[in-house]
Amino acid sequence: MAKGIVIREAHFPGRAPIEAYGNGGFRFADMSHRGSLLCLPSGIHGWEPADATALTTADFERLFNEADKVEILLVGTGKDLRPLPAALRAALKAAGIASDPMSTGAAVRTYNVLLAENRAVAAALFAVD
Repeated sequence: MAKGIVIREAHFPGRAPIEAYGNGGFRFADMSHRGSLLCLPSGIHGWEPADATALTTADFERLFNEADKVEILLVGTGKDLRPLPAALRAALKAAGIASDPMSTGAAVRTYNVLLAENRAVAAALFAVD
């Protein structure tokens, strides 16, 4: 039996505040992750949308699978605010999820506050340098 490096999908099984962001990644739960994150009730997942400038419902499949546990989705769109596409906003609304795009820094701060208040919050956070 060959032994080697096993590459697993990036996933932290729990909810945790984001301790730091920048340099292309995030720190949380005494760990670091390079790249973007999707923070859900089921845990914190590495997240790589197909096209960061044109988000689709497919990019949020995990979120929709947990829609009954989420009331608000914070979308950290990087350094600059970018609106969410109309089709994505409509799908989120149909699932009963309010969406709020903002810069990644503002999304991290808001996520941490809502998490501390034990709110039904999720966050999609684009990494920034």
